[in-house]
Amino acid sequence: MASSCANQNLAMLISLTVILLISPAYSQSCSSQSFANKMLYTQCADLPTLSSTLHWYYDSANSTLAIAFIAPPAKPAGWTSWAINPTGTGMAGAQTLLAYKTSSGAMAVKTFNISSYSSIVPGKLAFDVWDTAAESSGGVFRLFAKVKVKTGQVNHVWQVGPSVVDGFPAKHAFDAPNLQAKGTLTLTGTNAGVAGAGADPKLKDRNIHGILNAVSWGFLFPLGIIIARYIRTFPSADPAWFYLHISCQISAYAIGVAGWATGLKLGRGEYTTHRNIGITLFTFATVQMLALFLRPGKDHKYRLYWNIYHHSVGYAILVLGIVNIFKGLDILNPTNHWKTAYIIAICVLGGIAVVLEILTWIVVLNRRSSKSTKPYDG
Repeated sequence: MASSCANQNLAMLISLTVILLISPAYSQSCSSQSFANKMLYTQCADLPTLSSTLHWYYDSANSTLAIAFIAPPAKPAGWTSWAINPTGTGMAGAQTLLAYKTSSGAMAVKTFNISSYSSIVPGKLAFDVWDTAAESSGGVFRLFAKVKVKTGQVNHVWQVGPSVVDGFPAKHAFDAPNLQAKGTLTLTGTNAGVAGAGADPKLKDRNIHGILNAVSWGFLFPLGIIIARYIRTFPSADPAWFYLHISCQISAYAIGVAGWATGLKLGRGEYTTHRNIGITLFTFATVQMLALFLRPGKDHKYRLYWNIYHHSVGYAILVLGIVNIFKGLDILNPTNHWKTAYIIAICVLGGIAVVLEILTWIVVLNRRSSKSTKPYDG
């Protein structure tokens, strides 16, 4: 009896030791996993192979799927990947996101269009992808992304591999777990406008950032330029045009500073082009505001050079502002009517500018004509 009890105790001790030796990353279910932005996702699943899990949040309002794929690579210097296959159920045709460690040890994400098993091409996918990121801890890679999907059900594929050479993944194993790493993901829609555990905590700030910048760089600055260029042509509008112009530009600058500040907070390390254009815009606009206090008088010998500088920087702000608004819309991926509304607003301003340009030239030419036919006195 004593021998039996001793054997049982030994067996329990061995079992407990094995459990404690298992890495928490491998033993946890998806519901107990934690990471910095877990609150983005409303659903998760323990995938049937490769010790992997998937967390996701689907926004049916704009057909956006946010995912966090978690799996250990085949080897510490290996890679993990998650893909959507819009044409089949296997790897051929998969639009793939791949996470790996660079030679510096930093995590990176690349996209691959796997048109066939013999053709693995790095590059853009068949659908929009943004907010890609990856991290590594405890022998596990975590891959994050948002993708645009058209249906409520997608075929997805996942995989792990042993190494990455010059940014290109080495072949994965062809064991049963690797070959069975595929399935169907059913997406249940939620409303992005409803606050809750699944809502993107940055979405509200991004919307505020987008609205502020659209009003500032995308509308008020162009309106101020139109006022300065065309309304001043009519003598009866002087000096009202100047105060309207200044009011528009100062208001636009104040709103733009608020939008720029929210952008710096949101975009640390992300969206480099959009961010750099925003910084350039803020710099140019600040220089324009300072130039207001350095404006020479109308008859000053440097007034011509000041005008050239002022107009050049102003038109640069106009072009960069509109370009960056569209880049921001591509990042936010709002429903189509928001982008359409901004296009209509810009087209209306452009149409007004064309009409005023014609009227201005008519006024200027008539004025010159009347001066040239005036009789000479003395």
